[in-house]
Amino acid sequence: QVQLLESGGGLVQAGGSLRLSCAASGRTSSTGAVGWFRQAPGKEREFVAASRWSGWSTYYADSVKGRFTISTDSAKNTVYLQMNSLKPEDTAVYYCAAKGGWPVQGESQYDAWGQGTQVTVSS
Repeated sequence: QVQLLESGGGLVQAGGSLRLSCAASGRTSSTGAVGWFRQAPGKEREFVAASRWSGWSTYYADSVKGRFTISTDSAKNTVYLQMNSLKPEDTAVYYCAAKGGWPVQGESQYDAWGQGTQVTVSS
């Protein structure tokens, strides 16, 4: 089983940047894809970005395309989410997730989840 631990969340002003990290441990060899999801207060969890561990085949939600970048460092078993031009509507708890095979947007297909990290964007 894969264990995931997010870090890097915090409070930032609108227009600012944050970089989230997600360190993977355990049976990382079984992991083919990683994804980032977020859940705002009172809303359902939604897809943000996903990628193969190799860094190929990246996918983004329309709401973050051009502002967020997912990247991986397989040597460190770490996946990153660089978030630029942040908006108040990006405020949420951000989760990383992992699965075998190819990246997808459906959260039900991910079988390992981190505990989440809070991102708050002030206006």
